[in-house]
Amino acid sequence: MYRQESTSEEKIVRKKLSEQVVERLHEMIRTRELKPGDAMPSERVLMERFGVGRPAVREALQSLHNSGVITISHGERSRVNEITASTILHQTDDLARLVLDSVPATLDHLKQARQMFEVGMVRRAAEIATPEDIATLRALIEKQRSEINDPRAFIGTDMEFHRKLATMSENPIVTAVSDTMLGWLFEHHISLLHRSGAEEITLAEHAKIVDLIEAHDVEGAVDEMRRHLERSRKSFEIS
Repeated sequence: MYRQESTSEEKIVRKKLSEQVVERLHEMIRTRELKPGDAMPSERVLMERFGVGRPAVREALQSLHNSGVITISHGERSRVNEITASTILHQTDDLARLVLDSVPATLDHLKQARQMFEVGMVRRAAEIATPEDIATLRALIEKQRSEINDPRAFIGTDMEFHRKLATMSENPIVTAVSDTMLGWLFEHHISLLHRSGAEEITLAEHAKIVDLIEAHDVEGAVDEMRRHLERSRKSFEIS
């Protein structure tokens, strides 16, 4: 009699009770039975509903807390968080920073990815910029100019400038990705800023980018942003 050997894909793996509870709770959130801001059912209610013990429920709730789906507060009922693109991306912050610190090539890859991403952002900004947008960008340049002797504040406002370009897309995923990449680069740029001596160049380049956006010169803004980020990337290279 022919006997076919089982493959790993065919084997049935029994899930832990806590994993099954997590799946049920995810389904309750997906179907809006539980909405952002809602208090989670008590442990006893969940135990009775799913027919499991307290350890499985507690482990499931802790798993949801660790992944940012709910917030567990001492002395209060757990609550469902609003899940956004930003929430999801920030869950990877610690791991990303570990990779950036331990694998030097990753930082350059991140800078290249940011350059490709921001070229698209500035293209959209030049297409749809309003006078209010331009006023905000110019105000950020002046704020950054006043912080030229404070590296942490200078880089912080630099991030605000680029974040404003992201928010002009009116796309929350674009904004979230921009925030995440800038956050990962933040500490690296602070440590290298004094060495680069490029503060005045940065301010001049930002002003030129805004001029081109205000003129709705899409290709000019794209070219200037590309030059700005390439110059910045080289200035902040670790020698």
